Amino acid sequence: MVDFGKVKDLYKLQKQAREIQKELKDTEIEAKSNDGWVTVVFNGEQHLTEVTLNAEALKPENKKELEKQILNTISQAISRSQALAAEKMKDVMGGMGMPGM
Repeated sequence: MVDFGKVKDLYKLQKQAREIQKELKDTEIEAKSNDGWVTVVFNGEQHLTEVTLNAEALKPENKKELEKQILNTISQAISRSQALAAEKMKDVMGGMGMPGM
């Protein structure tokens, strides 16, 4: 027998999840390297939307350090976007019977 109350609740939770996903798509997460050479912007869906490099960073003698800063800054932005998505989805996942999310 179908419990229409649970079906209705599931539909409501799915709608909330879609709304959160749209909100995440429109959210920007910016990360900068400590030296200011690299700035990256991701959206809440973890898509890279912008990379900015300081002119000083582009000097040939700075190549290795720049590569390191790019990796670190991108990793930092991804971690922030993951934490943001997890926080926003926590209530929806709990409502779907997925504790610990």
